[in-house]
Amino acid sequence: MIPLYSYRDNSCDPRKCTVKKLERAGFLKIFSRISQIPRNTLLLDPTAEQALSPADRFVRSITVLDCSWEVLDTGAVSSWRIRRALPFLMAANPVNFGKPCKLSSVEALAAALFIVGEKERAAQLLSKVNWGIRFLEVNEEPLRLYADAKDSTEVIEIQNLFL
Repeated sequence: MIPLYSYRDNSCDPRKCTVKKLERAGFLKIFSRISQIPRNTLLLDPTAEQALSPADRFVRSITVLDCSWEVLDTGAVSSWRIRRALPFLMAANPVNFGKPCKLSSVEALAAALFIVGEKERAAQLLSKVNWGIRFLEVNEEPLRLYADAKDSTEVIEIQNLFL
């Protein structure tokens, strides 16, 4: 089981925060400073040049950045050793429903787990929010295809079918 982490900058409402819900349920650990995040983790970063793929299933941990991208110190994450972007997916969260690539942190972590082969665990994470199962329904086909891909190059080829 891949350990999950989150960097959280407290820029969102803590009552609606999906990573706070996941932490309370024992699914992940939250860090309040980027320097606290283990350096050998795979960082989910939408600016990364490589897409997450099943080839990443051997990572030691996965970290999601739960923060305002407008104020994030991108220099602190751009040098990260293992950074991956999620491929094209549609948001199912109430704030960004139907918007491409506007995933909540729980959606991002669940997508990552699904792609690297931990499908049941992805569903467990999503069960912590009342709209979570909708994310799997909306993205059923792309998630299945991404999870069956060989590597990042193949994930990008599949992603292009949806763009």
